[in-house]
Amino acid sequence: MRVLVTGAYGFVGNAVVRRLVEAGHETVALTHRPAGAPLPALPVSQVLHGDIRDQEALAAALDGVRGVCHLAALTRVRESFERPAEYQAVNVGGVVTLLDALAAAPAGATPPKVVLASTAAVYGAAAGQQPIGEDSVPAPSSPYGLSKLAAESELRARAEAGALTAVGLRCFNISGAVGGVGDGDESRIVPKALEVAAGRHPYFGMNGDGDAVRDFVHVDDLARAYVMALEAPARAPYRTYNVGGTPVSVREVVATVERVTGREVPVVHHPPQPEPPRLVADVSRIAAELGWRPERSGLQRMVTDAWSAVSAGNR
Repeated sequence: MRVLVTGAYGFVGNAVVRRLVEAGHETVALTHRPAGAPLPALPVSQVLHGDIRDQEALAAALDGVRGVCHLAALTRVRESFERPAEYQAVNVGGVVTLLDALAAAPAGATPPKVVLASTAAVYGAAAGQQPIGEDSVPAPSSPYGLSKLAAESELRARAEAGALTAVGLRCFNISGAVGGVGDGDESRIVPKALEVAAGRHPYFGMNGDGDAVRDFVHVDDLARAYVMALEAPARAPYRTYNVGGTPVSVREVVATVERVTGREVPVVHHPPQPEPPRLVADVSRIAAELGWRPERSGLQRMVTDAWSAVSAGNR
């Protein structure tokens, strides 16, 4: 199958492309990086350059494509409070442009299946609903979460109108590395702790005692979910799946980073914040319907793989 991956050169895109190729698919990458800019090695058959809000660029990228993994987006929760309009324009506008490009395809052409990168941020605090199932009422508490929920709604509406079939993958906290490519976003827990271990930051800021529990999934396990969602027969015009792996506390993350790296991670404790004590994924739906289960999402494995990427300078 010829598959378009938007955001192919990002942390998740890199892993998805590798899993698609391993499964025998031909991959096409759409990147916003300018033509002529150096690109990391990735086993794609074609690279196209353009913004995800450019319908002409998307139309060219969709030529002969039978599946789309739409990963290109702005993804930083804290940053989204400073740039809400931009998050709406890119995360929602990019999906609308993709859908419009698909709708402009020649009559009679079967539209590709679309797998959308969504997020657990659509659930917000999800108080009293642990583990969080896909039927939990969304209550996003950030512009990022709002933009992703709106993107899901646009895709769902087109799918339920019969225009295409689609899947939304609501990912929890992603970690690890594939092909030496890790997560360079230091606003996230594991990358920040590793940067402190590497001596690039003086300390790790922890709210309270670090008892808050979050769900982490290895980026390679997430990439397998994309392939399985793409290949599976459609159960409905639109289906949503949670993708999570291992619930651990922030304190456990820091302790594991120290153990894996053999280095101290100095911690500065900040006052406790009004944050959910536990946000954990219910992954029973994706297990039952797609046969997906986490295989590499143990905390030590995720931290070890991520540290290897940091040590190699591939943050």
